[in-house]
Amino acid sequence: MSRGTEPVDPGDVDLTARFGPLTLPNPLTAASGCAGYGREVARFFPLDALGSVTTKTIMAAPRSGLATPRMAETPSGMLNSIGLPGAGVDAFVRHELPWLAERGARVLVSIAGQRLEEFAEVAEKLGGRPGVIGLELNISCPNTADRGLLFAANPATSYDVVRAVREVAAAELPVYAKLSPDVASITEVAAACVQAGADGLSMINTVLGMTIDLDTLRPALAAGAGGLSGPAVRPIAVRCVHQVHAAMLAGRIPPVPIIGMGGIRTGRDALEFALAGASHLAVGTALFNDPTAPVRILDELRRELARRGFAKFTDAVGYAHRPVPTERLP
Repeated sequence: MSRGTEPVDPGDVDLTARFGPLTLPNPLTAASGCAGYGREVARFFPLDALGSVTTKTIMAAPRSGLATPRMAETPSGMLNSIGLPGAGVDAFVRHELPWLAERGARVLVSIAGQRLEEFAEVAEKLGGRPGVIGLELNISCPNTADRGLLFAANPATSYDVVRAVREVAAAELPVYAKLSPDVASITEVAAACVQAGADGLSMINTVLGMTIDLDTLRPALAAGAGGLSGPAVRPIAVRCVHQVHAAMLAGRIPPVPIIGMGGIRTGRDALEFALAGASHLAVGTALFNDPTAPVRILDELRRELARRGFAKFTDAVGYAHRPVPTERLP
């Protein structure tokens, strides 16, 4: 990690990022669930302009999702209880992946299941598919074999999911575990995932929340509670990334890349996550009111890096963990 003492020309800033065995043109991705399978945002910018595109979560079988209403605005954020609707992995492989590959998208596929076997089944079907560069495990799904508790709720079940997927996933596909902030110790869950074979971590998934409709005097979402996303959760997300990266530096967790997400809507926000330790950055909720947000944020990030003397994005990753320089007394 290095930086100059003087600003650099934004045009000279190298945004290259590493993703497993691949070198990506930049660290930005569209967060899972916020850009569908890419079709919704492809009319606003070319998908290959991003380092990668993360799909909405894929499951083994078709799924209709939860009852409506399932979205509600909140101050500086949004609640959702969508329920992971989709056509299932077979339809995704037949119809969506070829379309994405034709457009040069580098695809990070978000997968989920209600049992370990479902995670493994979906992962196995994605091996060797054109355009797929990795898997993101949405372990914040309810585990039907464990009384509906989230897989990500504790280190043991998180370990089990990652291990089950890593045993069947194609060796060349990096596996990232997406962690929930609603846990007692996110570092313990992160350590369990890496021990199980995770090649990286995604942080964070949404924060559980609720809002009450004052007209109906009932919860605004049909499901009651939902996942809170947007700028309201950014301080929580930055804390989680910083905390886990610090644990890696201290040797408590083997070092792996982190995809940082949670309320990124400007280049300044993106840089904050990088300084905390994120080597990749996901834009989600911002897409709903600005579908061009990812390319705008990339340009802003380049300028923010240049202003602070960073000639390369990779030099900024984890910079906030550097010791504070001390001046010698005369």
